[in-house]
This record gives sequence, C-alpha cells and structure tokens, in this order.
Amino acid sequence: MKIQESAENYLEAILMLGLRKGEVHSVDIAAELEVSKPSVSVAMKKLRENGYIQVSGEGHILLTDLGREIAQRMYERHTFLCEWLVALGVDPQIAAQDACRMEHVISEETFAAIRALDISAASRKADVN
Repeated sequence: MKIQESAENYLEAILMLGLRKGEVHSVDIAAELEVSKPSVSVAMKKLRENGYIQVSGEGHILLTDLGREIAQRMYERHTFLCEWLVALGVDPQIAAQDACRMEHVISEETFAAIRALDISAASRKADVN
C-alpha cells in the first residue's frame, strides 16, 4: 500500500511523539513537524477518514494497527538509513536530513539490500578515507 509522503511523515511523528510523551495532541504534531495547526487538522481528518488514526474524546491522537504498521516501517527505515549514512562518513545532521527523504522513495527490495550490508564494513571504509 502506498500513501503520500506527508501522511507517512505525520504517522511517523505521531509514533515518535507517543514514545516520548505518551499522549499525542495536534499541537505536539504541529511543533514536531514545524507546520501550522490548521495543516495538522486537515491531515488528521484525512488520516482518520483513511483508518490510520483515531482521536479520543479528550483529543488524544492514537495510531490504528494500520497506521502503526506504516509509522514503524518509516521509523525503522529512517533510523537505519541515518545510521548507515553516518557509518559511511556523512555528517550526522546531513545524514538525518537525507534519511528523511530516502525513507519514502526507496523500494522494499532496495531497503532490504542496503540493510543486508554489514554496517561495520561501511564504517571501516569511512575510516580508511
């Protein structure tokens, strides 16, 4: 299933905020993603309509099983790609920015191939240079 990159970013942000804070509200998402509150409201409506999130009566935003699956996949990709790029010698801040873009566009096959590589080998290569 393919969803828009922005939706993946929102789902990943909800997951990360939930891990850090426990409860997630729209204002938290706006601050995390540096977007306006109205933008978050529009996105949350679409995510709710598509079955990716639920909103409690108190305004807590919760991932559904489907939303959590996508969020975890994006978070795993982001974390792995960032670590991989740093092991290759990329500055950590640049690695984080690049990983954020890469996580959305590479195929499952490419990600699996990259993941199968030995990160320590990449690290050794960076040390040689």
